[in-house]
Amino acid sequence: MTDKYASYVAIRAVVVFDQAKKHVMYKHVVHYALAIARRQHGCIALNEVITDADEPLYRNRLLDVVARDALFLSNDPWGNFVVQHVLSMYDLRCKHNVAVSLRGHCVDLSFKKYGSYIVERLLEAEVSMGVVVVELLKCDGDRLMRLARSEFGNFVVLKALKVTQEMNRVYLFRDLVQKLMPFRHLLLRSHGSNIANILETRCLN
Repeated sequence: MTDKYASYVAIRAVVVFDQAKKHVMYKHVVHYALAIARRQHGCIALNEVITDADEPLYRNRLLDVVARDALFLSNDPWGNFVVQHVLSMYDLRCKHNVAVSLRGHCVDLSFKKYGSYIVERLLEAEVSMGVVVVELLKCDGDRLMRLARSEFGNFVVLKALKVTQEMNRVYLFRDLVQKLMPFRHLLLRSHGSNIANILETRCLN
C-alpha cells in the first residue's frame, strides 16, 4: 500500500477479490490506516480504497480512523491529503467527527497551506461550519487580524464570512464582522484586502 508500484496492485485487489478476501484486505487496511496515510504513495492508495470501498462497515471504520486522528493527520505532510479527501466526500457524520477532533486547533491549522484547505472544507457544511466560526470568534482580536492578513488564513476568514451569509447564520456573520471591523484599515494592503472589501460594504449598508 505504501510502495509506488505495488500500491496499484493492492488497490486493484480490493476491487476484484471475492468478499472473503476483501474482508481480510479491509481489516489490514483499517489496522494500518495511519501508517499508510503518512506515506507519499500510501495516502493516495488509502484515498482510493476509501472511495471504492463497497463494504459500508469497513468504509465507515476507515472514516472513523481518519476522523479520530484528524489532528495528527492534518499536521502530517501526507496525512493531510487523506483528511482533505474524506471531507470532500460529503459524509456529514464524518465531517462532524473531524470537526470535533479539530476543535480548538482550527486557527492554528488555518495559518498553514494544507491546514487551511482542511478548515475551508469544514466551513462548507452546516454540521462543521459552526465549530470553525465559533473558534474564530473566540480567538484574540490581534490573532484574528494576523490570520486575516496571512497568506493562507485570509482564505479561511473570507470563506467564514461568505458561508455565514449564505447559510443565513446572521448572528455569526454579524459577530465576525464586528470583531474584524477595528482592523479594516490594516487589511486593505495585505492578503486580507478582499475581507476589507466585505467590511467596507457592511459600513456602506
